[in-house]
Amino acid sequence: MDAPVLRVRGQVLVGPDETRDELWIVDGKVSFTAPAGAADVQTIEGWVLPGLVDAHCHIGLGPHGEVPRDVAEQQALTDRDHGALLIRDAGQPGDTRWIDERDDLPKVIRAGRHIARTRRYMRNFAHEVEADELEKYVRLEAHRGDGWVKLVGDWIDREVGDLTPSWSREVFAQAIKAAHEEGVRVTAHCFGEQSLRDLAAGGIDCIEHATGLREDSIDTFAAQGIAIVPTLVNIAQFPQIAAPAQEKFPAYHRHMLELHERRYDTIGAAHEAGVPIYVGTDAGGSLPHGLVAQEMAELTRAGLSTLEALDAATWGARRWLGRPGIEEGADGDIVVYGADPRQDITVVADPKGVVLRGRVVL
Repeated sequence: MDAPVLRVRGQVLVGPDETRDELWIVDGKVSFTAPAGAADVQTIEGWVLPGLVDAHCHIGLGPHGEVPRDVAEQQALTDRDHGALLIRDAGQPGDTRWIDERDDLPKVIRAGRHIARTRRYMRNFAHEVEADELEKYVRLEAHRGDGWVKLVGDWIDREVGDLTPSWSREVFAQAIKAAHEEGVRVTAHCFGEQSLRDLAAGGIDCIEHATGLREDSIDTFAAQGIAIVPTLVNIAQFPQIAAPAQEKFPAYHRHMLELHERRYDTIGAAHEAGVPIYVGTDAGGSLPHGLVAQEMAELTRAGLSTLEALDAATWGARRWLGRPGIEEGADGDIVVYGADPRQDITVVADPKGVVLRGRVVL
């Protein structure tokens, strides 16, 4: 069925410094010119943003690994109905290519399956490999994803009793080099301090969580343009994550609480230094979907302005991921609000309308 002609009026936020009072969506595509002879036109009014980006999300993943398709479908619908129309799926074990065949589900950029050190990550989530196999699995997942590979940079080492890097600096560097040779970018889950230094030395492109940033690593990230996706809605769970380890691994427990305590200061310092920051929720493991608005609000608590938090989930995030926003000829993926999100970030939690590929889905 052909998409209807949509006339979108109000305040169309094409970019952080560009606003239009009208656009059209014709045959599912954005047009800034009114179509000739359009008889059946649906009008939508409000404040309009490009479809939001959740740059760390796991459609198809649950607390124990891969979930059935009907559960994954509901995850995707929940994200969509909260305005997240572009998802960077930051690692999961199943095959979700079927989502690409659905016009009513968000667009997904995949990072393949997590690659972790043996017995150093959550069960059923990752390929678990030693150093001599890491490059092989990086090259494998480079062809299963959509331009990204996901490493687990650190996790609790039970022999040490605290967070430690999954592999050596040299092994990380070889893995990142292999990914870049395959034409993909690399991101990594990191909580602690040392893994960030080691991965930065290897030329990594992005870090998830990044709670272990310190002054020296912040300077390095800023200089190299290494992006971070803080997932502050997930970092809020650190006390619960660490609680079971309090007696057996007290150093790890203390470390996690310290990282949690200074989370806003850490991300604020990175922001002040010019480290690129994007919105991601880490939904799909233990967290529910549909949290993109909450993560945007969390970033403002860490020091980003409302406009910067919007950029981290819209114009800037789409540019970083190589996907268009509200542009002539782009897919009509927009979210409509009843008030100006530039004045109040909480507005994004209550979309008035969602249009995906030119079709009104909410």
